[in-house]
Parts: sequence; C-alpha cells; structure tokens
Amino acid sequence: MQRLNEDIKTGQFHQMYLLYGEEAYLRRQYRDRLKEAMVGSDTMNYHYYEGKDIPLGAVIDQAETLPFFADRRLVVLENSGLFKSGGEALAEYLSAPAQDTYFLFVEAEVDKRSRLYKTLQAKGCAVKFDIQDEDTLKRWILGMVKKENKKISQPALNFLLEKTGTDMENIRKEMEKLFCYCLDREALREEDIDEICTKRIGNHIFDMVSAIAEKKQRQALELYYELLAQKEPPMRILFLIARQFNLLLQVKELRGKSLPNKAIGEKVGLPGFIAGKYVAQASRFRAEEIRDALEACVTAEEDIKTGRLNDHISVEMLIVKYSGGA
Repeated sequence: MQRLNEDIKTGQFHQMYLLYGEEAYLRRQYRDRLKEAMVGSDTMNYHYYEGKDIPLGAVIDQAETLPFFADRRLVVLENSGLFKSGGEALAEYLSAPAQDTYFLFVEAEVDKRSRLYKTLQAKGCAVKFDIQDEDTLKRWILGMVKKENKKISQPALNFLLEKTGTDMENIRKEMEKLFCYCLDREALREEDIDEICTKRIGNHIFDMVSAIAEKKQRQALELYYELLAQKEPPMRILFLIARQFNLLLQVKELRGKSLPNKAIGEKVGLPGFIAGKYVAQASRFRAEEIRDALEACVTAEEDIKTGRLNDHISVEMLIVKYSGGA
C-alpha cells in the first residue's frame, strides 16, 4: 500500500496495476483513488469492464485508441477471472501495449502461475490486500471515532470487533450506524454496540455451538430457528457449523501443544482477540466429540443431497443429537 500511496502522491504511475486479495474494501478504495489520480472525472478516456465475459478484443481495440486530449487512457477490469484462466491473449498484448494506455485490474483471487500475472508483475505493480490484523483494524476504527469527535473504551472496541468481524466494509457500515445512534453522546458504549450493530452469522453459529457444548438444547434450537427466520439456507448453516467444528479441532490440537492464544489465532486465521474465545469453547469438547460432530455434518449433507432427509430436519437432528444430555 505504501507503494501505491507514493505513486498517487507523486503522480508517477506504472502502466499497469493489479489490486488483489481478500480485503474487498481496500481493493475498492485504492481502485477509486488510482482512477481519480490518473484520469479524474475524464469519462472520455476512462473505460470500465466487469465480470467473467469481458470482450478482450474490444478491450485491446480500446487500448490501441489514442487518448482524447489527455495524457493517458485508463482501462479498468474488475472480477474478470483472467488471472486464473483465459488471460493469455491479454498477456500477449500487455507485453508491448500502447504507451498512452494504462491498465488497472481488480481481482479477489489470482493464480500466480498464470502468464497474465507474471506479465503484470514484471511490467507493472501487483499489490495484495489481506484481511487486516487486529492492531491495524483498531487504529483504523479509532481514526474514524476521533474524526467524529467521539470516544470508545478498549473493552467496547474489542466488543465491536467481536460483533462485526474483520471485514472493513462491514465495520464501516456498522460504524456509520453507531455514530448516528450516538449522535448526542460522546462515548460509544458496549450497550450501544449491542443494540445497534448487526450480529454476524458467524457469531450466531459460535453461540449455537457454545449452547451445544453446554447441552443447552433449547437455546441451540432457538438460535437455529432465528437463522431460518432470517432466511439463511439450512445448507449454509450446516456448512458453517462444520466449519466451526473444524476450527475447534485445530484450536484444540494446537492448544495441546501449549501454544499461546495469539499463536493459535495466527495459525488458524483468527484475530488474537477472538482466538481466546475459541480456545475456551474448544475446551468444552473432547477431541473425539469434535471429530464425531464433523463426521455427522458430512452424513447430514449426504442425507440432504440424496433426498433421504429434508434440509431443515437434517440440521435440526444434528443440533438435537449433540446438544442433548448425556
């Protein structure tokens, strides 16, 4: 990101950029900043293509057209999938493109073995945007809070991240709601966050599995019914339950090696402030129970796909089985 900021600041641009990675918010932010810095509001020399079926012949023809009363022409291709397959023709063109045409690619995933990726890396600038770590997210949130002349305590900040997750776009939207809700108050409190911020489905699943571990069958089923009422498909709920048990198995095995919570979080892809909750939840299960639950999730999926059981009932039976008493 530092490299992009420097290019934007100096106005010295590479002829092609690739912005990729899991963090969609940052991809979009830098896409828009580069576009503004390179062509501003000039619509005559700006061309945007999105999706899997981009006509590459038309893109290349556009690229070969001289800019109209401007220093450069900018072509943006987003979510094209060309860095995974089908980008050979464009890679060939980019080996010697028109000098006044600049390219900006925005992709969630890329294959670094592809010819297009190798061409762009050699001739341009490729920047990966990963999910941001806990400290970075906290600094970003505190910056927004300060800008609004508000305050937030460390416990409230941790609670906010637990509720919103690490997706920056989701955090931004929830912060906007929170600022409006606390318009007449300086402090953003935990009770405000609990009242106004939307609970992620991942948190819902975490609470459900906690209820299963504690043999609170009624609570586990109520959480399941709440998700159904929110139009969450049973198959997605089943997938997330299986994912949760898989994470717990990894956490339990790593905890058995006496690793600290932060190291466990880094290995399984959980922020440090959340890893401790997973360690605590995993401690409520024996490893054999978690493996058995994972196998049951696979069986439930097979029962649904083969038509042996209705999807709603299959997931409900799974929850009943593992949340029942001894």
